[in-house]
Amino acid sequence: VQLVESGGGLVQAGGSLRLSCAASGLPYDDYAIAWFRQAPGKEREGVSSISSADGSAYYADSVTGRFTISINVYKKRVYLQMNNLQPEDTAVYYCAAGAGLASQAMGVALFDYWGKGTQVTVSS
Repeated sequence: VQLVESGGGLVQAGGSLRLSCAASGLPYDDYAIAWFRQAPGKEREGVSSISSADGSAYYADSVTGRFTISINVYKKRVYLQMNNLQPEDTAVYYCAAGAGLASQAMGVALFDYWGKGTQVTVSS
């Protein structure tokens, strides 16, 4: 199993980035892909998740209205469009995969496989 993130970088406050997660070898028929982030000195937190079965999507309150998650099931790619980025969005962003349907409960323990992360830095 491989999850590879891309699309991170440095952007000014108010700017946008689009993250991509390429998944391969997933041992599930239906799966959930989530984006997590971890800032220095802070715990890893769930940002958004999406189900491969029906495209249902969930967002953390802190990103609702600014971030949009989407999935291309055929390519096994998940995207996170991040708009109106703020300095507090600065973190390493990880994608993760788990079996079944996505939910609002984006607990770290719900996901079996993780990528290595991509850095997002937002300057003020």
